[in-house]
Amino acid sequence: MVEVFKTDVRDQQQANKLIDLIHNAFPEYKANFDLEDCDRILRVKSSTQLILAAPLIQLLHKAGYHAEVLPDDEPSMSSVLQGRSTSWMRG
Repeated sequence: MVEVFKTDVRDQQQANKLIDLIHNAFPEYKANFDLEDCDRILRVKSSTQLILAAPLIQLLHKAGYHAEVLPDDEPSMSSVLQGRSTSWMRG
């Protein structure tokens, strides 16, 4: 599982501190930043479990940074299922 976040992290020193913080709080996650991207993205990967976005965002917020989940280019399974479940009502 991979989750991608938009952040306001500005430099590599900040990113390195946050990566250490993330790895300490969530040892099963592998995190990295792409500060060259316009959204200064944080990628978090876990091969063993789902990424818990809310606690991760809260951790970054407590450290003084903003983060938000970037939506997938492809629709999620839940949005696909929601579309199917209401399609019978449209006609």
